[in-house]
Amino acid sequence: MGWWQVNADTLAGSRFVVSQLAETIAGLKVLERGTAGHPGERAWLAAHLSAYRARQAADPVGALLIRAALGPTWNADFLTPTPEPDEAATFEDEVARVREAAPGMARQDLTVSLGGPLPPLLHRDDLPQRAADTLEWVWRETVLPYWARRRQVIEADVVARTAQLSQGGWAAALDDMRPGMRWLGESRLQINARYYPPRDLSGARLMFVPVTPRHGWVSWEEGPLPGTARAPAAPAPAPGSREGAAAGPGGVVGRSDGGRPASSRALPRYAVTYPCSGVLVEAAEERVPVPEALGALLGGARAAVLVLLDTPKSTSQLVALTGQGLGSVGRHLRVLLDARLLRRRRAGRSVLYYRTAVGDTLVRAQAQAEAQAEAESGSGSGSGTGLRSRPGPGLARAAASWAPVRRRVGAVGEAEGSAGASPSGERQPGGCR
Repeated sequence: MGWWQVNADTLAGSRFVVSQLAETIAGLKVLERGTAGHPGERAWLAAHLSAYRARQAADPVGALLIRAALGPTWNADFLTPTPEPDEAATFEDEVARVREAAPGMARQDLTVSLGGPLPPLLHRDDLPQRAADTLEWVWRETVLPYWARRRQVIEADVVARTAQLSQGGWAAALDDMRPGMRWLGESRLQINARYYPPRDLSGARLMFVPVTPRHGWVSWEEGPLPGTARAPAAPAPAPGSREGAAAGPGGVVGRSDGGRPASSRALPRYAVTYPCSGVLVEAAEERVPVPEALGALLGGARAAVLVLLDTPKSTSQLVALTGQGLGSVGRHLRVLLDARLLRRRRAGRSVLYYRTAVGDTLVRAQAQAEAQAEAESGSGSGSGTGLRSRPGPGLARAAASWAPVRRRVGAVGEAEGSAGASPSGERQPGGCR
């Protein structure tokens, strides 16, 4: 199996990084394969796949280049540079590193991702420019229009990982980050289930890079340590070699950064690009279903917040999942807290909200009552029209039993006015760190 030796100092200095280029590369993988990774991605793929295929058909060299760079086992290094630990980096900053790659190194990377010699069509010097042009198109046409929403999901995932870290340590935060990845103990992080030589990350920067598509990879660039001379570029592994640490299909072969465009290389950099939690992504795309009676009792938007809090979540996560504004989510949380349907607790820099036993009972009762009403509707008249009948007695009893709660929620809601501030105690994240 492939694993990294990660000492305490490297782990303590690790951080989450948001990368627009990584999100674009993950989107490119989806477009190239033509298969949605989850139900919420189907609409996005349907909207952009035909345009992508038309573009690639008009550029046979570019189409062959991308197929070669996204190999079945390896990614071409020049196409997937390791992110810089710089929150201010823009997509243009990141894609410039692809465009400025040395042509000879790009061809060498492609022989590794292909696992064999280059096709004659790719024996040319404009491969980095063509790859950058494709990435720019994917960013501009298919990612940028959705970036604000995707960033919310990414930041929500970071908050969730941070909460896992505070509750269960690094093992809990890393074990389900991506398939085959888990903490082995004794300072060892397994990054995949394949057999590759271990790598020692002592003195390196370790970054975790979330993306919303269900694709992940690892990458590294080994610059010199402070006070040492730059090492010469390492030769690419021979085709079929097991050197490096691939991250499943499309995993990256990492090697020395000699000959790459200038960037901040004071320390070697390692990155794990991983898919955001499927629950977060799918809920953000499809919206959580809210029982009809619960929506009537609390209001649809407020009921959606309550339903989502079966597990602890932050305000940022709820904004990403519901699509509501920060002020609206904050008002709903305050009302639900005052109605004793929620509790909150601090986890690091964030405040997490979760349902109380009363809140759990309310959601469960309404969901069960709705299911009973649907069953009665389906078997009562036998008309086969599919139309729902009036709520049955179970639903009426459930709603009546929670009238005191409704009065309390309504009273609090009327008293709060139009205040738009988020609930006190939560510091909103200013980015993914």
